[in-house]
Amino acid sequence: MKQRHLGRNGPAVSAIGLGCMGMSQSYGPGDDAESAATLHRALELGINFLDTADVYGPHTNEELVGRAIAGRRDEVFLATKFGLRTGSEPGERDVNGSPEYVRRACERSLERLGVRTIDLYYLHRVDPETPIEETVRAMASLVTEGKVRFLGLSEVSPATLRRAHAVHPITAVQSEYSIWTRDPEDGVLATCEELGVGFVPFSPLGRGFFSGKVRSTGGMRSGDFRLSLPRFEAGNLPRNLEALGRFESIAREKGCTPAQLALAWVLSRGEHLVPIPGTKRRTNLEENARAIDVVLSRDDLERIERAVPRSAFSGARYPEEGLARVNR
Repeated sequence: MKQRHLGRNGPAVSAIGLGCMGMSQSYGPGDDAESAATLHRALELGINFLDTADVYGPHTNEELVGRAIAGRRDEVFLATKFGLRTGSEPGERDVNGSPEYVRRACERSLERLGVRTIDLYYLHRVDPETPIEETVRAMASLVTEGKVRFLGLSEVSPATLRRAHAVHPITAVQSEYSIWTRDPEDGVLATCEELGVGFVPFSPLGRGFFSGKVRSTGGMRSGDFRLSLPRFEAGNLPRNLEALGRFESIAREKGCTPAQLALAWVLSRGEHLVPIPGTKRRTNLEENARAIDVVLSRDDLERIERAVPRSAFSGARYPEEGLARVNR
């Protein structure tokens, strides 16, 4: 697996990482044995950039990742996130970036992961009740103490990124980015490049849509959170499938799968981008890893843009509640 640097002066990681959320939630029942095997296979393939969060499960995903990397810590660049809450505790606010919570969340993540240091620690969502400067100062103290190596932010606006970066260097910004989610092109990608900050696209396969395996919601199991996403609703899905058909035609001509083409497109957007497609199966992981070998020419990129421009897709990426938490 090739490597890329997270930002201008940041650490080198595998050019394609692995998002671990789906191993424990959101896409139907998990299979811890297969998930662990997938994590081990990732390391064998040279995919060392693993991404989890305390809210996944909740908590069980960090525990799963921790068990899987036990004894192999030096092979892993480990990222986790804090700040999004489950709402299970009385009076709990949905996002918490207070200095007190920063420290408490980090200590708990270290324990669940079974490690002494987190390589990349993200604020999962910006807390509207806490100035970003206060949150980042608290995160920076964890770096000073050796509990965290690098700091990241998730789903932030360019203005918030600038404010945070002025307090302590931000190594990476993580946001949803794919063929059908182009929001980061509205300033965040350019700001990251200007400041020398890495950009980590999550859901680069459009919640599995660009795998070409989603033709309807009929086969989705109860609890699959895609059933709540506007793009998969009956009023939007047919138009999105039409666009996917055009994309699949290009993939066939390139001799790759739609998923590989979608990842290659994301990788082509800049050397400071390191996508983290999620999967809980080895077969999907191996398919995704081969995307690194798909080379897109300028003509290829122009053809993709003509076939599936930003306007080709219908529906917001989140319901209103989810949209209210991003780009703060």
